[in-house]
Amino acid sequence: MTAALYARRKSWPLESVTVRLRHYRIHAQDCANCETKEGMLDRIDVWTDFEGPLTKEQRSRLREIVERCPVHRTLESEIEIRTRVP
Repeated sequence: MTAALYARRKSWPLESVTVRLRHYRIHAQDCANCETKEGMLDRIDVWTDFEGPLTKEQRSRLREIVERCPVHRTLESEIEIRTRVP
């Protein structure tokens, strides 16, 4: 959604965006870039496809925008979930 809004604001010829996700759990010790080294971690692989006659530079910029969208940034951060039942 963020990429589509950005492209629309720039009047770029983006026709559609397709996002595929794969979620799985890995051992923390198998993650070279992770701070946590014990237990299990969630890993999400993301494939994003932009349809339309975009230039190479436009596609590159849209990839950057996708990685800075609010949902992406939330998923990359440490998350604390507190459930309350009235």
